[in-house]
Amino acid sequence: MTRARTNRWALGIIASCVIGSASSANAQAGVGTWERQGVQRPGQPITMTVELCCRTGRRLIYRIPGIDGVLTVESPFDGSEVPVLLGGKPSGETMAIKQTDDRHWTTILKMNGQLFGTSNGTLSADGRTITVENDFATTVGGNPAGKSTETWVKK
Repeated sequence: MTRARTNRWALGIIASCVIGSASSANAQAGVGTWERQGVQRPGQPITMTVELCCRTGRRLIYRIPGIDGVLTVESPFDGSEVPVLLGGKPSGETMAIKQTDDRHWTTILKMNGQLFGTSNGTLSADGRTITVENDFATTVGGNPAGKSTETWVKK
C-alpha cells in the first residue's frame, strides 16, 4: 500500500476519534484504548489510544496493521484544523474536531487542503462504545465514497 493511500485509508479511521471533553464532569470519558470492530484480520486489531492533552482536548494514537509507524492527532476539540501525523511527520491530512456536547462530536477531514469527508461520533451512555457515521465524498484508501458506520469498543 502506498503512503498516500495508507494515509487516506487511515484518516477514515481517525474520523472516528471524537471522544470526551476534559472540561466536563466526565473528564476521563473516552480516555483509554479502543478496538475497531469488523474490519481487521483476526489477531491484528486496529486500536486507538486516547490521552488527555491540549488543555481540553485529546491526543489520538492509532496503531494500524500494515502501516509503518503510528498515526497521531492532537486536537483541542474546538473545531480548529490540526495535522494528522504519520510517524511524527505531517501526512498532508488535517482534521477539525468539534465537540457538540459531552457525548457527540463532528469532524471535518481534508487532504492537501481539499475536503473529502465528515464524521459524526457518539459515545454510548455507559462509555463503552463509540459509534461513528462517516460520509466520504471520495474514496479514502480503500474505504468507498459514501456513508458508512464504524463501531469502536473500549478494551
